[in-house]
Amino acid sequence: MTTKLSRRGLLALPALLPLAAALPGRAQAAMPPITDALGRTVQLKAPAERIVIDFNYEEFTAVAGAAGWDRVYGFNRTQWAVNRSAIFKRYLVPIPRLAELADIGSVEDNTFSLERVLSLRPDLVILGYWSFVGLPEQVKQMEALGIPVLVVDYNAEIPERHVASTLAMGVATGNEERARTLATLYTDKLADIRRRVADVQTRPKAYVELGQGGAGVVGNTYWKGMWGRLLEFAGADNIAAGHLAGSGAWGPLSPEYVLSANPDAIFIAGSSWAGRPNAVLTGFDANIDTTRARLAPYAQRQGWPELTAIKGNQLFAIEHGLCRALFDYTATYYLAKQVYPDRFTDIDPVGELRTYHERFLPVKFEGTWMARIVPAPA
Repeated sequence: MTTKLSRRGLLALPALLPLAAALPGRAQAAMPPITDALGRTVQLKAPAERIVIDFNYEEFTAVAGAAGWDRVYGFNRTQWAVNRSAIFKRYLVPIPRLAELADIGSVEDNTFSLERVLSLRPDLVILGYWSFVGLPEQVKQMEALGIPVLVVDYNAEIPERHVASTLAMGVATGNEERARTLATLYTDKLADIRRRVADVQTRPKAYVELGQGGAGVVGNTYWKGMWGRLLEFAGADNIAAGHLAGSGAWGPLSPEYVLSANPDAIFIAGSSWAGRPNAVLTGFDANIDTTRARLAPYAQRQGWPELTAIKGNQLFAIEHGLCRALFDYTATYYLAKQVYPDRFTDIDPVGELRTYHERFLPVKFEGTWMARIVPAPA
């Protein structure tokens, strides 16, 4: 259960925790203000030495390097070690400290513990956007104690937030130059994609569905964030646009509507989720044959054999984690190349992802991250 402290608890904390000596000094800033993803001003005395972070671990690693984790004391273990265990195990090899980090709990399952965070004596807390929104009272209490809270947001797929999040983590960890390199890489790649599709006259229709439950389950699709935004960047006509209830960010489409929309290309977002035996398997531990075998039942869904995408073998698997990452331009390249092959003949999306890993991440790139239902024609 998420927790907040009473006024009495707040007053008692300095006596309870070894924070008291550190708090007065925080009022005297020694660094320029940092602007986070939401345009908030975050003030540090110096690059953070005791960090708590609840998401975007690969982005943090790209910015701060494997050594940056020497200054992390707590994280949301469910979000990485449980939900994305195959990836987490890879990172444990170059960063064994991950096994020892305290678990601060998760906003999503209501286990976030403010007491645990405070017990770690952080001088910086990095929260993903949805955690920041879900913890208004806890954020107020941390800031009242002089603990800066920095918000990052890659899920919304708003380029300015990508850049701000990356630069903010760079300044906060003393890795400004590396962060600027990453931010420039991202903006340059996105600009290249937009340039290539800027003058398209007819946009092919595309559909993305979350493949977590397998072909027997209608998974979420996306419009105002994540895959929805990447389809927009790629110049595709997203069949989900304007057809999702509620906030319109994500949710399932009716099977009847998908059939009537008749997409030209279909992308099933897979991953290596724990406890999801029917999911489309992608990522480090996926081989191409397994990925295609998990993808194949989608082509046999009721009515799907008559879809333009299925008739043309334009059914693809793509790693879901790529739709909310600093390196998501690699996924956008892939989407764009499938719907506009003549405009991206010189682009190798998987090669782009491999290069990113080699330059910025401490784990070896391998596996299957993007795949067509059948091999591309020679």
